[in-house]
Amino acid sequence: MYKFIIKEFNHIFRDFRTMIVLFGMPLVQVLLFGFAISNDIKDARIAVLDKSNDYMTHEITHKLVSSGYFILGRNLNSDKEIDEAFKKGDIREVVIFENKFAQQLEKEKRTSVQIIADASDPNTANLLVNYTRSILNDYQRQLFVTTHFPMQVQTETRMMYNAELKSVYMFVPGIITILLMLISAMMTSISIAREKELGTMEILLVSPLKPFEIIIGKVVPYILLSCVNATIILLLAFFVFGMPIQGSLILLLLETVLFIIMSLSLGIFISTISATQQMAMMLSMFALMMPTILLSGFIFPIENMPVILQYISLIMPSRYFIIIVKAVMLKGVGIVLIWKETLALIGLTLFFVAMSIKKFKVRLA
Repeated sequence: MYKFIIKEFNHIFRDFRTMIVLFGMPLVQVLLFGFAISNDIKDARIAVLDKSNDYMTHEITHKLVSSGYFILGRNLNSDKEIDEAFKKGDIREVVIFENKFAQQLEKEKRTSVQIIADASDPNTANLLVNYTRSILNDYQRQLFVTTHFPMQVQTETRMMYNAELKSVYMFVPGIITILLMLISAMMTSISIAREKELGTMEILLVSPLKPFEIIIGKVVPYILLSCVNATIILLLAFFVFGMPIQGSLILLLLETVLFIIMSLSLGIFISTISATQQMAMMLSMFALMMPTILLSGFIFPIENMPVILQYISLIMPSRYFIIIVKAVMLKGVGIVLIWKETLALIGLTLFFVAMSIKKFKVRLA
């Protein structure tokens, strides 16, 4: 019995894949959960529209930036620039100081600050507004200590793109992304792996078909099926959950097709490096699901994460598609403002297709 137990330990330690499952995956997941899951806000990019430009507004702006919660991304010159700044995705909040801010506070003991937040992510918007109010209240208390006169800084809050702070506006784009990513990738990841297990891979290898033709033949049927799936999801989002489509429906559909093609290409790449259907399925589930949920900005703001995870998130296709869906559906932007995300998806698609073809060429050789 003792020798049998020792034999099992030796068998486990010699199996590299088993060691990864036992120790590697839990370690990675604990690190991801520990660092990525955080409801605290830090380094959120904001803009300031200072119509007064006096010493008090400068002090408050400095207090906001030095708090560690905010980074001053832009100084706006007019109200017209607010919507443009939000649509570009550069900022999450705008703080507006009214005219003669310091003068009103000194003479009338009362003034106001307007806070406008991007509520396409309602949880983050609420936190940002609360942090800003807290800093303003702290400044107000400091004034009372030095002047001994009660002064009131009133805050007016406006939530852009989601005035009612519906959580569905945040979850639906993320759910659309996760479903399309996982379903599309899993459907194709087992396709070539199935050929290997069934022994039909040799038939493909000796056929006159070229590697890219085999890849295309594998992907096209799933593209059509995934497009049907995406259409159903978008219809449910619009009619059942009440998600608006402020932008171009055609643009949204084209971006969705691009994301589907990218996901299918990723699935094909996974299948080319997997020896069995089970391994392909495991890679699709564990290598895609957790990073897609945690590192895409779906639930947790990317700027809250450690720098290393922020860099890793740059290779997550879901990050770009969530930005695109929110921008088109909620903000009504066009391709001019989402061309970078679109280009990233095109680049990732070409990369996975090229890698898949390369793996085929290796096998053909």
